[in-house]
Amino acid sequence: MHLQPVNTGWIEVICGSMFSGKTEELIRRLRRAQIARQKVVIFKPAIDTRYHAEQIVSHSDQRMESIPIASAREIPARVGADIKVVGVDEAQFFGPEVVEVCEALANRGVRVIVAGLDQDFRGQPFGPMPQLLAVAEFITKNMAICVRCGNPANRSQRISPSKDQLLVGAADSYEARCRHCWRPEPEPAGEGKQA
Repeated sequence: MHLQPVNTGWIEVICGSMFSGKTEELIRRLRRAQIARQKVVIFKPAIDTRYHAEQIVSHSDQRMESIPIASAREIPARVGADIKVVGVDEAQFFGPEVVEVCEALANRGVRVIVAGLDQDFRGQPFGPMPQLLAVAEFITKNMAICVRCGNPANRSQRISPSKDQLLVGAADSYEARCRHCWRPEPEPAGEGKQA
């Protein structure tokens, strides 16, 4: 059971691997806030144009209008005094300033809901996510299903040859894998199948 804060702000983090439903859960929480007639504003990294330039979109095609930004430092100027809930998708693509921004908003009395990958394709903590997890009041870690064996998956297997940490992609670039089936280096699609 979670105690719901009253008359204060807080930070919620939704994390997990690719295809674990992070954006879907973010959209669910934001829609519930809207149903409660709370003013909501949503931000996403401008570099994430996979499905739509101005919407957050889940892999299951759930959508909400959002504001694309290049830096988390753009957020405070776009959050008016009437805003009660701020959503931030793909937080791993922002720098450490996203932590400061989320903390400042929560200190102002805003509910801040952040979604992002907690690990990169090498299994290392991703960008500002460890710091966000440390300061959040509420954390939800979603699991996907391993495409190789069907076990719970908490890793993102890179299936394209790029070794850059930042590679915006979907099923063309990543697969959900469990600890056993995951490899720390990019693995072309179709390789490493379990017998």
